[in-house]
Amino acid sequence: MQLLISVAGPAEARTALRGGADVIDAKDPRRGALGPVPLQRLAAIRAAVAGARPLSAALGDAASEEALARAVVAAASLGVVFVKVGFAGLTSEARARRLAVAAQRAGADAGTQVVLVAYADWRRAVSLAPARVLVVAADAGAAGVLLDTANKGAPLFTIESPESVAGWIAAAHAGGLFAALAGGLSGPEFARARALGADVVGVRGAACVGGRTGRVSHARVAALRVLAGAASPPRALAGRGVLPERDVELPEIVGRDDEMLHAARERA
Repeated sequence: MQLLISVAGPAEARTALRGGADVIDAKDPRRGALGPVPLQRLAAIRAAVAGARPLSAALGDAASEEALARAVVAAASLGVVFVKVGFAGLTSEARARRLAVAAQRAGADAGTQVVLVAYADWRRAVSLAPARVLVVAADAGAAGVLLDTANKGAPLFTIESPESVAGWIAAAHAGGLFAALAGGLSGPEFARARALGADVVGVRGAACVGGRTGRVSHARVAALRVLAGAASPPRALAGRGVLPERDVELPEIVGRDDEMLHAARERA
């Protein structure tokens, strides 16, 4: 099972790399479940990752096909491999499909793939039910789907039963999609996610000192990497050359890491 760590900036990206993250995900946790980072910061994160691991980017909840396409093109120009798109505030399956197709087309030339986000708390998010997001993703040619929570006060497995999540993952695989889980997950829940067949588990809060708006910790990422178990490419992407093998050599990481930066701030 692959471990995705969401980072807010380049220092956190370097920390996540050293901790053993399989995928580095650019996201601003202060802007919600799928808060996008500014383009300049995304470029800095890309430079920090330097191709050592796949880079994904949260693009927020889609509302406009034109705006979404521009965001995908901008992310693709920086070498982002996956873009995550949600549908909070949108309940029309046909509209979601048009948005997803716009995102997929915008990233196609650069090889940037789309991951559609379903919310377990979809009623509260005024969004599509997770099963409907699967249909949209398969129809639009997305690479994968992510089951997350819009409200970070309630973890995924307090909203959805393991049986329902297992069924959702199986349906994603049947549709040719890889399946990722996120939403307040912590280390003890990794074994359950792996047993249910998840290809990727996404984490922010459990990887941080000080909660999801704190700072990514090397020690926490390393511990989560162990709990995630042996890494292997998500099944929908096997053979496409999208995810590198785990023995890819990390580039030399220079500059201050998060611990040093945090210490400097503390002294200031």
